[in-house]
Amino acid sequence: MWSGSLDAVQTGDWLTAMRRVQLTADAVCGGLTFDELNRRTREGSIHRVRRGAYEAADSWPTEPAEQHRSLIDGTLRQTPTPAVVSHTSAAVLHGFPTWNDDLTRVHLTRDNGGKGKVRRYVHLHVASLPPTDTCLVDDMVVTSRARTVVDLARTLPLGRAVAAGDVAQRLGVTAQEIADVAARSVGWPGMANGRRALEMLDYRSESVGESMSRVTLWEAGLPPAIPQFEVFNGSGALVGRCDFGWPEFRTLGEFDGRIKYGRLLKDGQSSSDVIFAEKQREDALRDLGWQVVRWLWEDLFHPVQLRERLERAFARGRRG
Repeated sequence: MWSGSLDAVQTGDWLTAMRRVQLTADAVCGGLTFDELNRRTREGSIHRVRRGAYEAADSWPTEPAEQHRSLIDGTLRQTPTPAVVSHTSAAVLHGFPTWNDDLTRVHLTRDNGGKGKVRRYVHLHVASLPPTDTCLVDDMVVTSRARTVVDLARTLPLGRAVAAGDVAQRLGVTAQEIADVAARSVGWPGMANGRRALEMLDYRSESVGESMSRVTLWEAGLPPAIPQFEVFNGSGALVGRCDFGWPEFRTLGEFDGRIKYGRLLKDGQSSSDVIFAEKQREDALRDLGWQVVRWLWEDLFHPVQLRERLERAFARGRRG
């Protein structure tokens, strides 16, 4: 039923009554006709989440992940047979990173045989679901964090899967938990590629950009770097900690995401203060004979050029 009184609906203050996803049946029970529901949708006072599910326009979230939460809610309440929220939808509920183009359908998994299906709003998977692979999130049955990591590794492109898995490990999922689920998933579709993603997980990556960078550098054929590499001076004082380090080449790598400098802000500091401090830190690293290479999101789409920049830095570092 509506999360408000019938009186509110009958007096026309329906938006006040509706503060969460509601179904068409709820609206009809609350006194609205189908024509009134359609009219308010056209006017924009309510938002159509999916067929048969609505949310007040002023409570409709702006973030795609939060919009997907509403889609999950509206979908589960119209699903006649119980199913477990899984894959990218589970990633949203667990707080793992997701991409907007992965959020068009709700992913559900059932353990009842049959075949999977892909519909406009739902991607239904059929797979074994032992109790240890499920948990409750916001009163919804969801694949566990470890199971979600393995499902994403099987079904997502390598970079996206690694980024999600890195965050999962930073949130406390252990390598052993992931390995236990992977051992039960041998022979499942996508596990051949999924093993590569699981082997590449590293909790030391502190951002999605760093995780994606690590995959891009591996795909470009570069030697593995040490994440969160620390450089000390001759007195043993820490000069700087960098996203990537290749000590054998005296080279450091830094991924510059838009939120990075905001994350470094201290009380009373402005962005210009942080950028100036970063420049001083980089100058100090260069004074110690280190090469420093920085890249942006855009550079990850041009791996050959990024590899060439790093290889030139490697050559300079060896000569130095």
